[in-house]
Amino acid sequence: MAEPILKVKDVSVSFDGENIFKNVSFSVSEGDILAIIGPNGAGKTVLFKALIGLIPYHGEIKWRDDIKIGYVPQKLPENIYLPLTVKEFLVLKSKSLFFKDRDLLSDISHELKSFGLGTEILNQPLAILSHGQLQRVLVVFAALGHPNVLLFDEPTAGVDIAGEDTIYNSLHKLQDERGLTILIISHDLNIVYRYATSVMCLNKKQICFGEPKKTLTSEQIVRLYGESAFYHHLH
Repeated sequence: MAEPILKVKDVSVSFDGENIFKNVSFSVSEGDILAIIGPNGAGKTVLFKALIGLIPYHGEIKWRDDIKIGYVPQKLPENIYLPLTVKEFLVLKSKSLFFKDRDLLSDISHELKSFGLGTEILNQPLAILSHGQLQRVLVVFAALGHPNVLLFDEPTAGVDIAGEDTIYNSLHKLQDERGLTILIISHDLNIVYRYATSVMCLNKKQICFGEPKKTLTSEQIVRLYGESAFYHHLH
């Protein structure tokens, strides 16, 4: 059996003595799409930050040695609105990956097309993009350089339905074409059922883990979100 691309064992995070979450354990195999779900404040974004080494944690997080990670955060850094065009922003990432100059625009154009964006967007300043356009540019940024693992924290937050479908369909296509492993935080159970191979339920502690259709029973959803939120999340 192949070694998992990620092993997480008994991981806990606390800030100033307050537990954000505790005793989280799961593994991810190559080519999986793992959805992490839970209410606001459950610790999902903090877990992502622990997975990529941005914050301290207790427990064990072990990535396979050959992984290269692309990451799209939930909140944009303030300096995203520096006076940069889309081209300048994406070239910065490409240069850091040691692309040959003649390959830069070809690779960037290919990734833009994958996520439903034309090359005409390259000369537009980041600051004037719609939220949906900017979100897709950030996904392109993460996909540049052909990482084998992509982490997305609510990649379609604030994006209209058409843009949301474009992003998820593109991610699924890339996953098929490149054998990508994807970890995604989402509040939309329809997306989880449609795309995820496994789901991890988190609310300060691990509530469930497994195949979505078998794991996300009505009882588990109530445990995760509470009775008052059951109808909303089930529909």
